Amino acid sequence: MIKVVKIEDAIGYPLAHDVTEIRAGEFKGPAFLKGHTITCRDLDHLRRLGKDYIYILEPEAGQIHEDDAARLMAQALCGKGVFWDQEPKEGKIVLKAAHDGLLTIDVKTLTKFNEIGEVMCATLHTNTIVKKGAQIAGTRAIPLLISEKVLNQAVDTAKESKDGMLQVKEMMAAKAGVMITGSEVYYGRIQDKFEPIIRKKVTDLGGEVLDVIFLPDDDALIAQAALKLVESGANIIITTGGMSVDPDDRTRFALLSAGAKDMVYGTPVLPGAMFMIAYLNNIPVLGIPACGLFSQTTMFDLIYPRVLAGNKITRKEIAATGHGGFCLGCKRCTYPKCAFGK
Repeated sequence: MIKVVKIEDAIGYPLAHDVTEIRAGEFKGPAFLKGHTITCRDLDHLRRLGKDYIYILEPEAGQIHEDDAARLMAQALCGKGVFWDQEPKEGKIVLKAAHDGLLTIDVKTLTKFNEIGEVMCATLHTNTIVKKGAQIAGTRAIPLLISEKVLNQAVDTAKESKDGMLQVKEMMAAKAGVMITGSEVYYGRIQDKFEPIIRKKVTDLGGEVLDVIFLPDDDALIAQAALKLVESGANIIITTGGMSVDPDDRTRFALLSAGAKDMVYGTPVLPGAMFMIAYLNNIPVLGIPACGLFSQTTMFDLIYPRVLAGNKITRKEIAATGHGGFCLGCKRCTYPKCAFGK
């Protein structure tokens, strides 16, 4: 039970919750922490904060204080690579990344959790690249006292995710084999401009390019080169060219003849509608369409980190990228700090 008393009558009693102070442009935080014993010296400060009354806490059976609830929910929400290291502040606990990686969220379970009422969890977008120590989510109970029944429901819901509702997956260091296909480049009719773009995308996420092979539009040569890259130790293959619908675009057909499986060609993302992903001897093969030459961010940039995090990319996951998959083509690209891919 929570009793409301005048501050003058609260001297000698502990505060039931943090008392927040806001000084515009200067400070927002607790002026008094939960458990602080009110003294006569605190009265003027409390009045300046607009407090003529405060809460005195007398929990009844089956009621849990917001701080204790936050601890239990945080523990249930944290999956692999997620932790919290500070006590509740104003009833809230902030969750952090334990290491660099890709934040992945069970969005369906998160929504179910927040539908319960009286509890909440706010997160960054799923599939966000995060650094060690980055704040990724916050959770709290809404009321000062929450029923044990509701809290247990929230904890059980969070635990429905096998590996944790919130995870930060470590991303492998790419050892990329690159195939640049197209007879026009191979025979020197035009200059290739894809290689430096791919190198930067690979190295920006901590990887290296093992080899770059230039190829004509020849099924046998493309298939042979792909298998050679796998044998040489590449853990990912990135290919450009041959992704369109022209008769000369042979890359994906060559990959199929080499034994590629689970190929997904075509996506609901612009730019990147003709992106391809397949698996050759379990090594992911990513095909970048021509838009990668002109657009700083494409479907490749949405999928590449997920592949590095060990996600098996399926048609279903590709289909889900249509929501938020329309790039506005801003003159100054601010990705990932924009709506693209979110």
